[in-house]
Amino acid sequence: MYKTVIFDFDGTVADSLKTSLRIFNQISVDFGLPPLSPSQKKEFRNQSARELIKQQKIPLLKLIRIVKAVQKETKKHLNEISPIKGMTDVFKKLKKSGKKIGIITSNSKENVQLFLKHHAISEIDFIHSESNLLGKAKVIKDLLKKQKLNSKEIIYIGDEVRDIEAAQRAGISVIAVTWGLNSKERLHKSKPDFLVSKPEEIVKLLMI
Repeated sequence: MYKTVIFDFDGTVADSLKTSLRIFNQISVDFGLPPLSPSQKKEFRNQSARELIKQQKIPLLKLIRIVKAVQKETKKHLNEISPIKGMTDVFKKLKKSGKKIGIITSNSKENVQLFLKHHAISEIDFIHSESNLLGKAKVIKDLLKKQKLNSKEIIYIGDEVRDIEAAQRAGISVIAVTWGLNSKERLHKSKPDFLVSKPEEIVKLLMI
């Protein structure tokens, strides 16, 4: 039985994809990058973060600066971002069943806290922020060690290929959700333990 449930934030809990892409297009010129076209946005659903970074030829230091800039602008638009429909009920039901709930995100901890407060979400036990887009595996491993968690009793939930890869490298189970960045087909190729299309399916899986 899974005792600890960890969620990704953007695209999994927060319906922030459109806002994030709009912000990226607004600041892209500052980093010498062209804005994303509608066709590119569709293509991105079938590419992993590693593939996107390689395709766009973005150096690591520039990527870090872009992430921080997006986070800064996102803070100004948090009131425009809503929870994924049904996710607040998922949190309530998981907490009522005795699960420990956490968030691991590439967004800033402050942004997540402000979002949770704005939407009166009080069920989250911990938040870990990692600005390195590809650094979630280390965060999960450190969390397991720090909180002395049994890897068999923890499950991670995310909307991207990198979420699946991070969980697999950390040796924990993973649920991929199809309502975020990556498409159902692309997620399936990465072989998550579970693949769900509706938030309520998470509760059904974890209440078994």
